[in-house]
Amino acid sequence: MTDPLAALSEAGVSVWLDDLSRERIESGNLAELVEQRHVVGVTTNPTIFAAAFAESERYTEQMRELKAAGVDLETAVFELMCTDVQRACDILRPVYDRTDGLDGRVSIEVDPGLARDTDGTVELAARLWQRVDRPNLFIKIPATREGLPAIAATIAEGISVNVTLIFSLERYRDVMDAYLYGLEQAAAEGRDLSAIESVASFFVSRVDSEIDPRLPEDSPLRGKAAIANARLAYEACEQVFSSERAQALLSQGGKLQRPLWASTGVKDPNYSDTLYVRELIVADSVNTMPEKTLLAFADHGEVPGDTVTGRYDEARDVLAQLEGLGISYDEVVAKLEDEGLEKFDASWAELLDTVREELDKA
Repeated sequence: MTDPLAALSEAGVSVWLDDLSRERIESGNLAELVEQRHVVGVTTNPTIFAAAFAESERYTEQMRELKAAGVDLETAVFELMCTDVQRACDILRPVYDRTDGLDGRVSIEVDPGLARDTDGTVELAARLWQRVDRPNLFIKIPATREGLPAIAATIAEGISVNVTLIFSLERYRDVMDAYLYGLEQAAAEGRDLSAIESVASFFVSRVDSEIDPRLPEDSPLRGKAAIANARLAYEACEQVFSSERAQALLSQGGKLQRPLWASTGVKDPNYSDTLYVRELIVADSVNTMPEKTLLAFADHGEVPGDTVTGRYDEARDVLAQLEGLGISYDEVVAKLEDEGLEKFDASWAELLDTVREELDKA
């Protein structure tokens, strides 16, 4: 097939864009990516919104309205993000309808400052769901220990969730357990399970960014850990959702919580710019890509078939070799989770500062 993104979609990988701005929405760029580049979903985070607000004048009018209304800073940020996400949901709605709710999704993240606050996360998730008021919304909740019960409670309320910031296989299993528990609670309350969707965002490239510098320059293990980790995550997904517990929920209309490959932009210029797409091709998965990665794959991506299943032993061997070299898997993934939260906190602070400055100008 001469269209690599079409081939990727045919292989069962949903192509999502890891970016959103009012510029994309109002210029028609997002609609164009949906129509011409097979994009069927959008993910956002505080970093993405901080960049969008700082780089565009398309928010000025709404900033003035919020200033005139006398809202506080956090309410202003809340309204600006929800407006963009709501409009993006409307653009993706035909995809949502066509895929019976599987795709056509747009994600909005809870305040990362609540990542260690279970009740605060549940409350904000409900507020975001009500404010955006679109069935094709995903609420992003970080997979911290405190986030796990929040994920279950939010799912139990019938709210679709994108679980984010997953690095470890153990935590990923905890996430799937929280999702299934949430579905069980929803079923007990008589909710329609078929209306609840979820994805689990398993982070990829940051694993190599942390491990590669610990290896010799000529090590054959460089650039291998992230893909091995993600492949074993897919194996875990297969195991969990083939269980009697999961199958019972699926028989009641519950949906598979698809793994979503996140952080798939290549950080090391020595690697192929499509590495984390080509090596993670498997059915019932999502790959959310920065536009640079998306366009690179559209230009010269390769789809050799399933590059995940059947390679689990090979993946285990990679992680075993790293342990043999004294690189602790548990230490690496714990560090990555902490750093991920710190980065989102920093981006949130930047976001607040940006909006504060713009409100002052208004």
